[in-house]
Amino acid sequence: MVNQKIIINNPSGLHLRPAGNLCNEAMKYQSAITFEFEGGTANAKSVLSVLGACVKCGDEIELICDGADEQEAMKALTDAISGGLGE
Repeated sequence: MVNQKIIINNPSGLHLRPAGNLCNEAMKYQSAITFEFEGGTANAKSVLSVLGACVKCGDEIELICDGADEQEAMKALTDAISGGLGE
């Protein structure tokens, strides 16, 4: 299991489009991919779970990858989040 804290820099947070992009990236990997935010845990492979976390711009999440390809998944997801998730 690997985990890393990262700041969401999208101007409007994880609304539908960036949440979908995050999920699409997460689905490419076998590892279980979740993130913790304000005491809750969200499944990064579920758009509804990501949207339900209500992550806003400037919020810090802790990304957690656990599985066979966890290192690759963590790198790809942190790169995608840092890049603004398509926004």
